[in-house]
Amino acid sequence: MSVFVQILLLVVAFVVFVVLAMYLSGLGLQRVCFKIIAELEEARAFSEARAVALQDERKNFFRVGTKNLRPRALVVLISDGLVFKAPSGKYYLDKEKLAEVRSSLKT
Repeated sequence: MSVFVQILLLVVAFVVFVVLAMYLSGLGLQRVCFKIIAELEEARAFSEARAVALQDERKNFFRVGTKNLRPRALVVLISDGLVFKAPSGKYYLDKEKLAEVRSSLKT
């Protein structure tokens, strides 16, 4: 096998690995987002008065890795407008936006 083909195969394998890693991390983030939404629904946190405390930062600064996706998932949910952070530092769910997202997913 020529050197050119070996380099080409190495580049293709690297690209496939990166795409697969991004896809799997996206699935993990999606799973954590659904868990956070389920927790907020279970607590019936649909208003600022019923907001609940959630873990929104890493507990241990020196444990760097991908195990704790909750802070990133909260950022994603807040940026999408599904979850709001109350001035007290607690979180609550926007019921109307959630219903809108669920109806768009069903169709």
